[in-house]
Amino acid sequence: MANFFSKFLKSSTTTASSISDTWLAFELWLRVHWPDGLKDLCPPATDDEIRSLETMLGAKLPHDYVEFLKVHNGQQGCAGGLFDNSEFLSTTEIIEQWKVWKDLLDSGDFEGYKSEPEAGVRDDWWNPKWIPFIHNGSGDHHCLDLAPGIDGQEGQVITMWHDMGTRAVEANSFKLWFAKYVDAVIAGKYVYSEDFGGLVDADFA
Repeated sequence: MANFFSKFLKSSTTTASSISDTWLAFELWLRVHWPDGLKDLCPPATDDEIRSLETMLGAKLPHDYVEFLKVHNGQQGCAGGLFDNSEFLSTTEIIEQWKVWKDLLDSGDFEGYKSEPEAGVRDDWWNPKWIPFIHNGSGDHHCLDLAPGIDGQEGQVITMWHDMGTRAVEANSFKLWFAKYVDAVIAGKYVYSEDFGGLVDADFA
């Protein structure tokens, strides 16, 4: 096991790695550097849970994200944020967060508001096809963009801030976003911080 972990430390996960291999690299790192974070991960999502999520969203989730959920279906919420101090949402929590935004949209709260997106992202303040998969507890998310703008990629990962118009593209696919983050963690760019209670940018720890 130690030799296997060393292999991942010496080489990045790369976009060629499967979702399960990237998860394994992350789990091995967590086992050494933040065991409580590893223990906080939930069991795999079931096919029924994924179908229920897609039915509620009225959308088909990207294959790479479904693979991701079939390894761990979110966090229990006891240990702190796994992704830059943001919590990894379960299928149930995705629905809860999505419904909050959908209710605001249906109530007309976003009428007249436009975001300031990067190329490839619609200028909506929020769109029902923006699926939150992590949150920081303050109304901010990373989302799967299933309704990209011109030149965007369906399934790209974008930022969604509740009080700022910035909408940035973090990666062209979920698989790439996840691999880049785990690469950065293994490289020491993110560390566990007791003060923040989760994994944070090493420059701010």
